[in-house]
Amino acid sequence: MNMNASNYVTKEGRLKRPQALRSIVFLLPSWLLLLLFFVGPILLTVFFSFTNLALTGTQAQNIDFVGFQNFAAMFDDANFRISVLKTIVFLFLSAIIGQQVLGFLLALLMKGRKQSFRRIIGIIIIAGWVTPEIVVAFCWVAFLNDSGTLNMILNAIGLSAVTWLYTFPMISVCIANIWHGTAFSMMVFQASLDDVPTELEEAARIDGASKIKVLTKIVLPIVKGTIVTNMILVTLQTLGVFTLIYTMTGGGPGTSTQTLPIFMYNQAFVNYQLGYGTAISLVLLVIGIIASLFYIRSMKVQI
Repeated sequence: MNMNASNYVTKEGRLKRPQALRSIVFLLPSWLLLLLFFVGPILLTVFFSFTNLALTGTQAQNIDFVGFQNFAAMFDDANFRISVLKTIVFLFLSAIIGQQVLGFLLALLMKGRKQSFRRIIGIIIIAGWVTPEIVVAFCWVAFLNDSGTLNMILNAIGLSAVTWLYTFPMISVCIANIWHGTAFSMMVFQASLDDVPTELEEAARIDGASKIKVLTKIVLPIVKGTIVTNMILVTLQTLGVFTLIYTMTGGGPGTSTQTLPIFMYNQAFVNYQLGYGTAISLVLLVIGIIASLFYIRSMKVQI
């Protein structure tokens, strides 16, 4: 059998027509699945955000196109503006400062360590990541509750108990989300740091460069693409966090932890305004896109 590449590829490097058609046929099922489960829901979200779709009442049977009324009502709603602010705070503390920085530091500390040490620490950290989000939420509620483990420890050493979920609700949910998601960032950075040539680091140290210089001048520029990729993934995951916050605080006290997913849920499934809720989800999608583009531009990464 002649397996010459010229039988399948033209001089310009393109697949010949029979081979291209065969490739399209093989890829068609995956394209259909993407259209059905990814592109389709996005298009439906865009459509429903411009309607008065509701779960109950006459609007549940007769859907009318209302234009930008949902968005106008949204931006006039003080609770929406509060939710945007809380989402930004939660994103900054939990994703950027928490998971990104802590994950990188853990990966950096484990670089060059013995395999047994890396395996033990990795198992401990990954245990939080593989735990379901609802279980993580209940564990942290039990730890931070008024009669929880943390207050028992404080009482044992002579300190007064603190109502953590009421006094520091945002910090509480941020810590829980950091504990749950840092392992992903650690694994991503660990794989990237292992690919940094040790010869470059050793040559820099021989030339008298400090550890900080080696990190900032050699390591960080090499793993810059990984930093941006991980930041995008962690940001999108954090923007969609719902179960953790809803289980721990329900968005409260008041609106102190009411991020956009919580606000969207309340409008769509508590107030039964699905059109309004999908409009909020569209704004959440736009925020994720803007944040991703900002990361790419700020780090000057080519895509």
